[in-house]
Amino acid sequence: QGSETVFSDTSRYIKRWVMAMLRRLLGKSRQAFEDEAISRVVEARSRLVIEGGRVNTKSEGGTAACLEYLQALDVAARALRIEAAPRAYRERFTVNYRALLPDEARNYRVDVLEASVEQCGVIWVNGDKFEFSEEVMRRAEALQLRWSELSSLLDHCEASGPARAELRDTLVRMDVAWARFEHKYIAELIQIEEKARQLLVQAIDNEQSLQLLEMHHGVGSASLAIPNYVEELERFVKCISRLNSVANICRKGRDDLSVDIIIEATRRLQQCEAHELQQGSSAEALSAARALASEVVESFAAVRQYLREVAHCLERVDPHLCNNTGLVARLVDWEESWEVGMRYVQQGPLLDSICDLVQEIRSAEKLVPALSVMCEECDVELFMVLPRILLLRFLAEPAQQMALMQSLLPHRFLEGGHNGHSADSELEALACKFRKVRDLLACSLSSRSRGASNTAVCVYQDEAQRMLLRRVVVGVCGDKPEADQLALLGNKATDSVAELMNDLERWNIELQRNCPEDWNQFSAILVQCLLGKSQQQRQGAFRV
Repeated sequence: QGSETVFSDTSRYIKRWVMAMLRRLLGKSRQAFEDEAISRVVEARSRLVIEGGRVNTKSEGGTAACLEYLQALDVAARALRIEAAPRAYRERFTVNYRALLPDEARNYRVDVLEASVEQCGVIWVNGDKFEFSEEVMRRAEALQLRWSELSSLLDHCEASGPARAELRDTLVRMDVAWARFEHKYIAELIQIEEKARQLLVQAIDNEQSLQLLEMHHGVGSASLAIPNYVEELERFVKCISRLNSVANICRKGRDDLSVDIIIEATRRLQQCEAHELQQGSSAEALSAARALASEVVESFAAVRQYLREVAHCLERVDPHLCNNTGLVARLVDWEESWEVGMRYVQQGPLLDSICDLVQEIRSAEKLVPALSVMCEECDVELFMVLPRILLLRFLAEPAQQMALMQSLLPHRFLEGGHNGHSADSELEALACKFRKVRDLLACSLSSRSRGASNTAVCVYQDEAQRMLLRRVVVGVCGDKPEADQLALLGNKATDSVAELMNDLERWNIELQRNCPEDWNQFSAILVQCLLGKSQQQRQGAFRV
């Protein structure tokens, strides 16, 4: 669309330039008028940038010089009273090309000349190969032949003065050749552009088919019970995946995101709603599952809404689909959300781990209110605390966080053991140290309270766990009362906790650096679950 504006401005500039020149020449004799117009052609031709025997139209200076020359040819043709070759074919051009070539005036364009010079028979659009017909190539050669004839004649004019009759005939032949090439070249270019948009058109058709089925069967889980709907949904998702692989140049352009992702996300949301109706107090426990599943569903809905709107202005769509900013934005959002959906929403154990971790962070917020502020402000310190909480939760409840830890540190788990995997020796040593520290704290708390029953020990273990949870947070927040509370338990407890915290820092770094991309994705969705809102902007003015 930007190029259309440039071309439109150029066309207006040409008309103003031509009219200004004609006004300056009014009042002169016809012969003087013609002589001056021809002289301007010769003069403009001398400023052309020639490289390898061809006019340079790639550089800024070369393009400007070529445009000036084409304008001079148009003025000379008018001065010589040459009737322009018929160009009624332009009426059948699309809106975009009619904006560039609005009437039957010559409107010589640099890009049309460039196409005749290069005579490139193949064009690649959206990864597909398109070929111009032999007729286009013949007409390009014919235009270049007439262009060469004109150049030779102007060389003669420059040496011996204007040759009106011969120049007139040459300009007529060149104009006819130009119109013939322009007609065929742009007509085939329009056909290529229509084919290049077919992927988008197919997606629009599929989306409309989904709408019709939803009108009869309803939306969400109700439609998923209908085989025909699921089949149509699968066709549509495959079409979006293909569109994403072609147009999404800002991310990976994945084409392997399947219909199972949206189906599972829809079912997860249904489960969340059912649980909330049955057990209102459990809504918090499923907030993470709801947030991630909602992202999958909402990004999909945003793509569908884009297709509904763009269906009314397909002529504005750049055939090179990756140049359409609105389309790319929707696909980037879709791929990112569905990538998370494939990794976490579809994997039950992973999703359960995230839900459990979110609850643990909520507990930490109650213990250390400053953590809530860090979450709301997305403070940089938050990203130092999150891995510590994850590690501490894994050490306390390994079964709850096993799936998540295995996904983030796969090399730390061996075949066999609990759930088919067991931690390696280093991770097991950390777990052993954690248990010893927790037991030491529990015993110290019990001794200070003079309690000795087994029941009391369990209670003190819970309190010890809360103390460690506060400690991994206040290590960043700098809560002095926490340090004072530990000091009351004695030097041995204080030193043991400090040693455990130092060990956790090493594992903290490993979590973040083992696979930075995975960790960044995980921390981003964790923050999203904590904030309870999407990080994506899906509202606003429509953009093609």
